[in-house]
Amino acid sequence: MLPNLAGYFGEYGGRFVPEALIPALEEIEKAYKNLKDDINFKNELSHYLKYYVGRPSPLYYAKNLSEKLGGAKIYLKREDLNHTGSHKINNTMGQALLAKRMGKTRLIAETGAGQHGVATATAAAALGLKCTVYMGATDAKRQGLNLFRMEILGAEVVTVNKGSKTLKDAANEAFRDFISSFAHAYMMIGSAIGPHPYPMMVRNFQSVIGYELKEQLQALSIPSPDYIIACVGGGSNAIGIFYPYLNSQANLIGIEAGGKGEASKLHCATLARGDRGILHGALSYLLQDENGLVEDTHSIAAGLDYPGVGPEHAYLKDSQKVTYYNVSDEEAVEAFITLSRHEGIIPALESAHALAYALKLAPSLSPEQVIVINISGRGDKDAEEVSNFIGGVEFA
Repeated sequence: MLPNLAGYFGEYGGRFVPEALIPALEEIEKAYKNLKDDINFKNELSHYLKYYVGRPSPLYYAKNLSEKLGGAKIYLKREDLNHTGSHKINNTMGQALLAKRMGKTRLIAETGAGQHGVATATAAAALGLKCTVYMGATDAKRQGLNLFRMEILGAEVVTVNKGSKTLKDAANEAFRDFISSFAHAYMMIGSAIGPHPYPMMVRNFQSVIGYELKEQLQALSIPSPDYIIACVGGGSNAIGIFYPYLNSQANLIGIEAGGKGEASKLHCATLARGDRGILHGALSYLLQDENGLVEDTHSIAAGLDYPGVGPEHAYLKDSQKVTYYNVSDEEAVEAFITLSRHEGIIPALESAHALAYALKLAPSLSPEQVIVINISGRGDKDAEEVSNFIGGVEFA
């Protein structure tokens, strides 16, 4: 089972960090390996997922949307109904419990859309830990509600004014903090990125989504969906729902942020347009210029505004186990409004990217076929952003 002992998914992954961080990563890897199958740890995590997070998240048949589009039946995996409003809490509760078992007293996190920051601050409050969250100034401005939520939960939010002032830069500052404080602090990476063992741990904590989906579909006498669609930034919600289906007949589709179009360079289509490179401690696909410098990115969805992608996704692209596409800002906003008006569910802009692709796919399929879309988060945080974007434009 990947990754291998060195933390590689095929040729991707690894541990490309300053030598000073190697002992910290080895400590985390050892603690995780010792605890992941420990019955007391598993029971404690299950308790929090059930009674605190609210799992299992529902699998909802989107009848109105299915009938509007024609073709395949559309089901929504409702991660937006989790406590804090997204899938992020699945991972933060797992890692926070791990950190506490390791004797750490402070959590360090990076965040883009703010959902990981909120989920980290929530886990810290629940477990009595201190919390510092780094957030790019651009993201802090467009995700002000989530910034306020983090502060209310007791987190120290550090606004980053370097570089593009987005997730990449927030992650850089979080790593700098961790290098100087790992004796008592724990780095809480929110996506399936970073040096080993983070991509593996995040995938495993998020795979609860896919395993639940299997049970829920079996209860509906659906052996396997025909398609599973999820958005991909770093890729945690996608790998979480894909992982249990990697050897199944289901078509797995990851959707990146096309922004203003691939030709414009104002996008985050890393797997479509990127090259192999190292970012935040791992070898994966990366948006970079001819000199190897990381390029600026753009997406209306702050949580997808990242120039890299998790190493397991890079491996899955090359091995053709998962197919990756991208959709534009405008398509995502249209999908955001469509789901809101036809099902009464306001999705996160990140999730709306996956939905946008499904809106195009469903009419081409038969009524016997099934599409599952991972609604990774709710869209309250994006209401102002969408309002500013549409500027009076009407969508059907």
